[in-house]
Amino acid sequence: MPDRPETWAWLAAWLEANFPAIYAGALAMLIAVWRIIYSGGKLRQLALEAPLCGLLGIGVSYGPALIGAPQQAGVFLACMVGLFGVEASRAAAKKVIIKKADQL
Repeated sequence: MPDRPETWAWLAAWLEANFPAIYAGALAMLIAVWRIIYSGGKLRQLALEAPLCGLLGIGVSYGPALIGAPQQAGVFLACMVGLFGVEASRAAAKKVIIKKADQL
């Protein structure tokens, strides 16, 4: 791979294009880790919930672009996912889905 500069160029271009999402996911995971440690969570919760928060943070970091908000708002939303956790995010999403289903 070091002898193929086009591979490094492709990787650099991909990282540049996706850096906000990667940053948001990593920050959400880090915040979740510290929240779990601070609240006295177990190692199992740390190993499962923190990566889930990171992946969910990557997902929500693309959301503001869909509604016309600035892209930097995605990092904020990902951090909120890390702060509140997967369970709170699931409960909020369920509440929104039920509310929309009742309107139909």
